[in-house]
Amino acid sequence: MKILFACGGTAGHINPALSVADSLCARYPGTEVLFAGNPRGMEARLIPKAGYPFAPIEVAGIQRKLTLENIGRNFSALCLLAKSGPRAASIIRGFGPDVVMGTGGYVSGPIVRKAHQLGCKTITHEQNAFPGVTTKLLAPDVDRLLLAMEGAAKHLHLKNPDKLRVTGNPVREAIFSADREVSRMRLGVDGRICILSFGGSLGATRINEAVADVMAWHRGKANIHHIHATGSYDHEDFLGWMRDKGLDLEGNPHLDVREYIDNMPTCLAAADLVICRAGAITLSELECAGRASILIPSPNVAENHQFHNAMELVERGAAEILEEKDLTGPTLISLLQRLTGDPARLAALGRAAASLAIRDANERIIAEILDLAGK
Repeated sequence: MKILFACGGTAGHINPALSVADSLCARYPGTEVLFAGNPRGMEARLIPKAGYPFAPIEVAGIQRKLTLENIGRNFSALCLLAKSGPRAASIIRGFGPDVVMGTGGYVSGPIVRKAHQLGCKTITHEQNAFPGVTTKLLAPDVDRLLLAMEGAAKHLHLKNPDKLRVTGNPVREAIFSADREVSRMRLGVDGRICILSFGGSLGATRINEAVADVMAWHRGKANIHHIHATGSYDHEDFLGWMRDKGLDLEGNPHLDVREYIDNMPTCLAAADLVICRAGAITLSELECAGRASILIPSPNVAENHQFHNAMELVERGAAEILEEKDLTGPTLISLLQRLTGDPARLAALGRAAASLAIRDANERIIAEILDLAGK
């Protein structure tokens, strides 16, 4: 069986495809997988690193804000789009896939569309509660449209809703298998309330500024252990803010400040409360770990989709939301005081999050691939 994946732009589009590919190859030895992506995107690094062959195809997104610079970018993007059809056809004909699956990013568009035109079976997977432009454009033509969240269906207005399947987002196995007590022991949490906060691999300045105030607030409290990832952009600035506030990180093992969290399954298992953005994969991991959270959606994403993602949990009593326009040190501290002072509320949020988890997303997605491939 041969599967062609098209994905790119962000880890949120790439990692689901890698997770499905790993599961497919583990369960069905002999499966051939090829990834198509932008040679300038992070997929060109992540996919070969994961051990899969990579077919480059240059595609760029259209900038919606009209400036002189963006007009130039859009002209270049249209030129690349004109070339993408023949390149997509070359990749598809050369590989001969049984199924072509897009998991998002601009590169998914020309690959999945051309596959449909060539008579291949096609799937697209939407990770967010508010479908992206690529998903909306491909929706009428694909054979299967897989959704991570049921609420996404109301934004699609399909003539043929029978092609819709709610599969969830693929989540790393380590998220399920991490043991809470072992994780807390490894991190030195002991009997304290463990707060985990992060804004992404690059960071988020507004979150970092607010968390600096939070750490100053609870430095004298013996019942809190706080793990925070600054991201790469603000790391040195954050350390400077800590010094300005008189916080000695080296002398306080319960203020754990890092640039990046490379043991997320362990940290999630140990946490009582998570402060983070509302990216689709992050929320799926929160659900599978059954963790209470304060969600701070990024306002700088297409169609404000992180807000829609967050509200899927908030409306079901599985998270609190604090929009970035309202985010300050004092507002975050006030919310933390209320939640850390109410263990029953924390537990209820965690249980509600766990009730939303789709733990067999890989199995559901693989079943659709096998069905279309006639296997």
